[in-house]
Amino acid sequence: MKKLAAFIFVMVLGLALITYIDGNVTKFAQGELGEVSEKYIDKNVNGDNQEIIYGETKNAETGSANIVTSIIANYRSFDTLGEVTVLFISALGIALVLGNSDKKRMSLDFKPNFMLRVGSKSLFAIIILVGISMAIHGHLTPGGGFPGGAMISAGVLLLYLADDNFRANIKSFKLLEGVMGSLYVVIGLVGLYTANYFLINFMNTGVVGELFSAGIVPVIYVIIGLKVGAELTSIIDDFMTGEVN
Repeated sequence: MKKLAAFIFVMVLGLALITYIDGNVTKFAQGELGEVSEKYIDKNVNGDNQEIIYGETKNAETGSANIVTSIIANYRSFDTLGEVTVLFISALGIALVLGNSDKKRMSLDFKPNFMLRVGSKSLFAIIILVGISMAIHGHLTPGGGFPGGAMISAGVLLLYLADDNFRANIKSFKLLEGVMGSLYVVIGLVGLYTANYFLINFMNTGVVGELFSAGIVPVIYVIIGLKVGAELTSIIDDFMTGEVN
């Protein structure tokens, strides 16, 4: 009964959160809530005095309403691929030093009570939803794959600290990390094949401000979010587990 009540609570809370984010994403992107500079929304294109109008301009160069995303996931996407590779090497190094096939959860100095365990699961659902939303809407609002992935791993860390019996399915996370990394490279190779440039934005950029816009940019950000979340979760598990004596 407790699990059913907790499930219903999380679903209702998640639906309310998704509805709020969906209803306010335009305000965030247009700078009405102060997150995006109005000068960027009204910027010119290539100095030809062609204004980019949120929700109207079609087939802009990047199609992104977030200038940071335009740089990270479009103009210097190859450099971003290098950054996620650095994170992968860091996770691999930690795994080689601390990893072991015979590992168990380290015990905590305190015993988490019932309220902490149940409350952390509800909060975990909210953190995951916000993290995923941040990655999906990275081309429209401040955020993106890196902070979204960090939030996902932070939710997993919360479960580790709130429940001394919790252990993530690391094999699944490592598989997810590998698949996402491979997809990133595949997208780059498709651009190389279709437009002679690695990681070029070869898809239609659509209307600035719409969810399905900016070409490959939101796809790359989702890939980065999942990859970063999986890698950081693996690091957390390495630090929260130890060898069996």
